[in-house]
Amino acid sequence: MGRSMQSDQITTDFPAVFPLRGHRTHEVCGPGAAGFAAACFAAVEGPVLWAVEDWRQDGLNPVALSEFRDPGQLLTARCKTQTDVLAVAEEGLRDGALGLVVAEISQPIGLTEGRRLQLAATAGKTPGLLIVPEGMGSNAAETRWRCAPYFDRQDSTLLRWSLIKNKKGTLVDWVVRWDVASRRIIVVSKVRE
Repeated sequence: MGRSMQSDQITTDFPAVFPLRGHRTHEVCGPGAAGFAAACFAAVEGPVLWAVEDWRQDGLNPVALSEFRDPGQLLTARCKTQTDVLAVAEEGLRDGALGLVVAEISQPIGLTEGRRLQLAATAGKTPGLLIVPEGMGSNAAETRWRCAPYFDRQDSTLLRWSLIKNKKGTLVDWVVRWDVASRRIIVVSKVRE
């Protein structure tokens, strides 16, 4: 699967929103955010840059990502500050040589920073994903996802992916699971409340 280049029409269909729309930045929060980013890593072609502040103890494990894709396609950047993470992400997005740029942030970002990332993604034709704490998203993001485990007695691997911000469509929840054999996300169902 290459970069996702869906049209601008409004939709709630899962294939229209995942893999993430190229040329844009997106956000994810919740306890399943790293798994969502790993699924995005699997869904693109080309190398992926993952930037994180170096104070974080929960380091990225490239070996664990081998279930999703060849970890040799992952470039990691451990940055001194969040400002450095954003600068690395902006340069990676603007360059155009990457399949995806992931940036883990711990503090809110303003509209200016969010807009700079959006412009860089557009210039480089590269999707960006910010892993953000709950409630700390930017207004500039194209989409925002909340990801968490979905409890089911028959299947403990299910996840609930909630699209909680969508500039091109409605807000929807899906129950999904990772299929190891095909290395892709399988939609089990839309969540019905």
